[in-house]
Amino acid sequence: MSNENSNPFVCVAESSPATRAEFIRKTYTHLAFAILAFIGFEYFLFASGIAYTIAQFVFSFQYGFMALLGGFMLVAWLSQSMASGSASKGKQYAGMGLYVVAEGIIFAPILLLAATQAPGVISSAATMTLLLFGGLTATAFITRKDFSFLKSILTMGGFAALGLIACSFIFGIELGTWFSLAMIVFASAAILYTTSRIMYTYREDQYVGASVELFASVAMLFWYILRLLMSRD
Repeated sequence: MSNENSNPFVCVAESSPATRAEFIRKTYTHLAFAILAFIGFEYFLFASGIAYTIAQFVFSFQYGFMALLGGFMLVAWLSQSMASGSASKGKQYAGMGLYVVAEGIIFAPILLLAATQAPGVISSAATMTLLLFGGLTATAFITRKDFSFLKSILTMGGFAALGLIACSFIFGIELGTWFSLAMIVFASAAILYTTSRIMYTYREDQYVGASVELFASVAMLFWYILRLLMSRD
């Protein structure tokens, strides 16, 4: 006889407490592996010299970063679709791997810049990111609040941010400290929304896709904390 734990179409919030606990454990375990894979891939890029080639491409052309960002957005969409939408575990893990690689490539120039111009800032940004992520995650789980109302705010904010980034490259507008602070708030809201969303929209077998979505929010938070600390230094 079937039950809710064996039904692949039941979202995690409607499953048994044991199933929810297992889903959370698997999701955050995969998130930890994604972060470790990202660190390992960055080490490979720097050790092999590929990071310097990527940075040279970005800094040598006026729209180098825009081209890199456009490619990243395309790959990110594809990889998240694979990780969240496929019933095949192989495709889900392939999507996760593709997303980690895409993040590693787009992070290479800013990490190189940080390592050469502001030594120590990377570890500070990483520590702040993990502490803030931990606090936001605890808030979401302790309060058990449904943060789905943030979806429209994040959608509008995301388009506004992309527009400002595009204008900064086209018209040479400097996006300073206030933009970084606003994007840190945006990324924090995204973490709250995602933490809430994965419980209400993901099935119990979609922990890989859930971890990829969380990883995307953590990476964005790290990016703008790093950018903020670099501007201060």
